Amino acid sequence: MVLEYDWENSVGYWICTTSHAIRRALSNRLAQERMTLRQWEVLACLSQRQNSSQAEIAECLGIEPHTLTGIISRMERDGWVRRVASSTDRRRYSILPTERGHAVWTRAVDWCREVRNQALTGFSPEECRLMKQYCERIRRNLGDDSDINMPAANAKAESLSEPTESESSILELAHSAG
Repeated sequence: MVLEYDWENSVGYWICTTSHAIRRALSNRLAQERMTLRQWEVLACLSQRQNSSQAEIAECLGIEPHTLTGIISRMERDGWVRRVASSTDRRRYSILPTERGHAVWTRAVDWCREVRNQALTGFSPEECRLMKQYCERIRRNLGDDSDINMPAANAKAESLSEPTESESSILELAHSAG
C-alpha cells in the first residue's frame, strides 16, 4: 500500500525542503571551519538575544535545554562562550560569547553570506522582499506573531541583498525546518 499525499501543493513541504537545502549547505560550509550547525545556531541566538540563559537559548532553537548542555559545554571548552552566574537567581547562568566567540561569529557571518548569495542566485531584490513577506504572512496565518528570528534592530524594512549582522533571512529559513 502506497502512502499518498499531494506533495506538489504542500507549502510545508516546499519550505521544509528549501530549509533543509539551506541548512545542509550552511552545515557543509561550517564543517570546513570545524563548527557545527547547532554551534552556529547558539551564536546566532546570542547575536539576537544578549545575556540569554541556556533555557532561553534552547527555546530560541526549539530544542530541550538538556540537549543543549553538551553543545554549550563544547563551545565553552573551545573558548567561544562562558557561563556567568546570575546575581539574582542562583539557578540561572547567562551564556555569553567570549572574544574568541566574537571572532568565530564574525567569520561565520561571512560564511552565511556565501550560502545566502548562493541560495538567492537569480532572485531580484523585489523577489527576495516578496519571499520574506510571504514567509511572514504564513507565520501570522498560523498564529506565530513572535518574530523570534527578527531582532528589533532588523525590524525595519531592508533588502535581502544588503546583508545584516544577524543574517536573519538565513536564520528564518533555517528555523522553519526546526
